[in-house]
Amino acid sequence: MTGPMTVFDLAQRALSAQMQRLNSSASNLANAGTYGSSPETAFRPLRPVFTVDEAAPGSGIAAPRADRIVALDRAPIPRFAPDHPQANAEGFIFEAPVSVEEEMVEMLEAGRQYQNTLEAVSTLRGLMARTLRIGG
Repeated sequence: MTGPMTVFDLAQRALSAQMQRLNSSASNLANAGTYGSSPETAFRPLRPVFTVDEAAPGSGIAAPRADRIVALDRAPIPRFAPDHPQANAEGFIFEAPVSVEEEMVEMLEAGRQYQNTLEAVSTLRGLMARTLRIGG
């Protein structure tokens, strides 16, 4: 990171982090109930991995950054379906281990945090505008 961050820089990073969470959950939900012909080809749920950068060293203020998106280490769910077009030689298909309930909670939490950050920025902008009116 180069130099100190403004509150708007921090908000942008926080909004971007929550958007990463929303996008990965949307991808997981889109792939819920999909099948692969082997455990290796089955979809695995995704999660962003965040790191935290100090906005100003020693200030205690930090900003999140999505480093990468990783597939969760969950085993696909084998289902015996010999008539399925993707069934392997033993008659099994492998369902993506996506929990729809977990993904909905993840999306709700990310959405609320996104909303809270937007509200904080809106409040800050209002306060800045009032300060300019007082000074002018």
